Amino acid sequence: MKKEKNKVEETIKCPKCGGTHLTKDYSRAELVCENCGLVIDADLIDQGPEWRAFDNDQREKKSRVGSPMTYTRHDKGLSTTISWQNRDAYGHSIPPRNRAQLYRLRKWHTRTRISDGTERNLALALSSLDRMSSSLGLPRNVRETAAMIYRKAMRIKLTRGRTIDGIVAAVLYAACRQCNVPRTLEEISKISEIKKKDVGRNYRNISRRLELKLLPTVPQDYISRFCSQLELSNDVQIKAINILKKASKEELTSGRGPTGMAAAALYIASVLCGEKRTQREVAEVAGVTEVTIRNRYKELASKLDIEIIT
Repeated sequence: MKKEKNKVEETIKCPKCGGTHLTKDYSRAELVCENCGLVIDADLIDQGPEWRAFDNDQREKKSRVGSPMTYTRHDKGLSTTISWQNRDAYGHSIPPRNRAQLYRLRKWHTRTRISDGTERNLALALSSLDRMSSSLGLPRNVRETAAMIYRKAMRIKLTRGRTIDGIVAAVLYAACRQCNVPRTLEEISKISEIKKKDVGRNYRNISRRLELKLLPTVPQDYISRFCSQLELSNDVQIKAINILKKASKEELTSGRGPTGMAAAALYIASVLCGEKRTQREVAEVAGVTEVTIRNRYKELASKLDIEIIT
């Protein structure tokens, strides 16, 4: 068997020569000094698994640990769950005489997992958070960040006197900003069925009380998503980003909505690259009006000397 050697930390020294170049030889369970050859320890314990795996599937099958801790569940995913299926660990069907007992076990297990009003509030909020995140197609890191922000807000009692969905929508918007996965207030408001003004008010309150360091969104953040939805090529995306960089240098983006500027730059880039999309198609994807796109692209074309042949 091939020797597996790992360097030991420099703080351990050889008692004979004082050298720090020590090697762990797991095939012999020895700790050896490379300078003088002294065997310092002959009973090393290998802390790794006793099994071997050659791919990810084998590693997952042989691993005997549970799922990692997650903040998107009120118990952080550390509690057990009784399956709704009437089958035992071997896959055999449970006899009818034992099903009533299993039903009572499920019922009391569910009751004991949520012990008080705080946990019940958290469970409902995280369930709503998961629903909104799935509707928006948000990645896992955004959900974890939003759940963490909600827990912090609940810890300092920011959720009192406010609806659960209103706070969840606000923390979801904050998490999107923090993870650079931009979603507009209109999208969050539509999914949560909460007024845009209420979502913005809750977001400002949470970001101020929790001292969240959030940078304002820029039009470039929306280009990738809009291109994907419009099925445009990478050349159009690069062209639109370059247009927005030039517009930013000329201070044409200040005081204007980022989605409107992104939509206008994308419309110009699609025309220049020969993959034209209509203003209505771009407006539907960006969530702005055709008038906004028309006004913005005319400003960009005139200030940046871009000739557009429609």
